[in-house]
Amino acid sequence: MAQPAVAVTDEEFRELQEQFNHLADQVEENSQSSKSDTTIGGYGEMHYNHLSDDLGNSIRELDFHRFVLFVNHEFNDSIRFFSEFEIEHAIAGDGQNGEVEIEQAYVQFDLNGNTRANAGLFLVPVGILNETHEPPTFYGVERNPVEKYIIPTTWWEGGAMLSGNNPSGLSYDVALTSGLDGGTDIRKGRQKVSKANARNLAATGRVRYTGTRGLTLSGTAQYQDDMTQDSADDINSATLVELHARWAIADFTLTGLYARWDIDVADTAAAADKEKDVQSGAYLEASYKITPRWGVFARQNEWDNGGAGDTRETQTDFGINYWPHEDVVIKADYQVQNDIAGNFDGFNLGIGYQF
Repeated sequence: MAQPAVAVTDEEFRELQEQFNHLADQVEENSQSSKSDTTIGGYGEMHYNHLSDDLGNSIRELDFHRFVLFVNHEFNDSIRFFSEFEIEHAIAGDGQNGEVEIEQAYVQFDLNGNTRANAGLFLVPVGILNETHEPPTFYGVERNPVEKYIIPTTWWEGGAMLSGNNPSGLSYDVALTSGLDGGTDIRKGRQKVSKANARNLAATGRVRYTGTRGLTLSGTAQYQDDMTQDSADDINSATLVELHARWAIADFTLTGLYARWDIDVADTAAAADKEKDVQSGAYLEASYKITPRWGVFARQNEWDNGGAGDTRETQTDFGINYWPHEDVVIKADYQVQNDIAGNFDGFNLGIGYQF
């Protein structure tokens, strides 16, 4: 038997509507509270090196090279914080092999839809690996020696940077930061923003193009007024120029990079410094994805940090990457060095991850 309809007064309807709105507000509030404004990520890699030279010297080494955590926080839609905390070689402290480092800690501000500003400690916009070096993103167990010894990766400074992009695929970065303090020794000149001598700052600019599918073109220039932070000595300004290109066609990728330092060294400087006024390097890498999980590569590296006599170093690398998951990689490669580079030949094994 049908039930008679029940009439609802206007006042009762308003009460029901208020209850419904209150319930909807609670659901929305609970949904928002479940989304954290703080996120974590990270990466890590362990290496095994099995190398020997012609003099009977050998390296048999297992090293958890890097353990890295990212902690990021979004203050609102236009202001956010990024950080990177790293432990190298598993353990740090007096007499230990490792280091504890902060490689990134900066605040990013969106100035408009296409322009951002970073302030704090950040990676210098140069090369390929300096900003993107998570193990699943590159071939080879160890990072290539050209970006390590010439650029020098990983390289971070403190300061401010303005970045922008447009729909055509053209982007730019302009930074004013702390600089190096090592004279003609580029890699040892990194101060890592640890009570860094900032008498002479560095200006860096980069232009990058990604508007054509599969193609990346990039160029960086940096100028530093004094490479020793001391105007009284014989080592003065320096200019770094870095160019690279990457072209991916289907499963084949070709990458090339060139970097060069020109250092103004006075005629009165020590011979060891005058011989290092120009330092440069380049590499060419070809890789092929056999399947989405398997890839092979070959790379020829050549670099020269200067010095007396023949100082041109070369290293040939070839090997394979296996990705059981897109964020996990297992690597194996073989390297061949010339005498100047150390003449250490042999194989390397590695496992890495990112999240």
